[in-house]
Amino acid sequence: MSNAMNRRKFLGAAGAATATGLLAGCAPAMSMAPKANLDATIFNFALNLEYLEAAFYLAAVGRLQELDAAGGNSSKVILPAGFTGRNGDGVKFDSADVRAYANEVATDELNHVKIIRKVLGAAAVSQPTLDLGPAFAAAGSAASGGAITGFNPFANDLFFLHGAFIFEDVGVSAYKGAARFLSDASAGGNLENAAGILAVEAYHAGMIRTLLYQQRNTDVTPTLKVADVVQAISNLRDSVDGASDVDQGVVEGGAANIVLADGNGIAYSRTPRQVGNIVFLAPGATKGGFYPEGLSGDFSAILAL
Repeated sequence: MSNAMNRRKFLGAAGAATATGLLAGCAPAMSMAPKANLDATIFNFALNLEYLEAAFYLAAVGRLQELDAAGGNSSKVILPAGFTGRNGDGVKFDSADVRAYANEVATDELNHVKIIRKVLGAAAVSQPTLDLGPAFAAAGSAASGGAITGFNPFANDLFFLHGAFIFEDVGVSAYKGAARFLSDASAGGNLENAAGILAVEAYHAGMIRTLLYQQRNTDVTPTLKVADVVQAISNLRDSVDGASDVDQGVVEGGAANIVLADGNGIAYSRTPRQVGNIVFLAPGATKGGFYPEGLSGDFSAILAL
């Protein structure tokens, strides 16, 4: 994005975006700090969720200490017992390719924390307490109807991919939901750049869905295969985000379903409230799930959109 673009137009458009939609590829656009109160609120909402994704991926590759240098607080990240996620103590990946993918995304998310904090300056909220231990265990149990207990996304390659799957599709649907608020469709304008942000988020989601599809027939439990667990996670997201049905697993009608889209091949939308419902693991909640003490900041106006 050019530094010459209209800052007010971009930030006004970004104000319509939900946090996870701002989590990918936005660094070049954020060359100047927002002025409007709503802009700061939206960027801080984004920062809260960026802290979460950065912590998850950095811990997976044993780099959680880098969150501190970016302005986060790794001591406020709850992890499974005996796992530090620091100084090389990450997932014991069997696949060098999955490790490489995880490192790439971890760096992306860390850079997003840095750039959003830079944009907000002194207005940036501090990192809230993040639950990457019991919250995952609760999500795994809820998704599997109790068949999976003590789910730990850092236990192995496959569980890491399932953990990542919980987050990734949400970003695509959230940013798609913001498209209706964008007004500048000129060449190089807000709509074009927003499409680029959405594309990067979709790259991440597509990667995770592809890797899970490749192992769709692998047993997770004696009665559940990967495809079953992925579908269960999808069903869980749908059950907490509201009445709409905007989620799918990686297999539909026996065929590959890597691209999460409706019957017209169009990505689904989610509102900020729906995104909140998923990360709090409960409809209408303002804390819980991955944010046991809630978000840092007041986001009542955003969650009402």
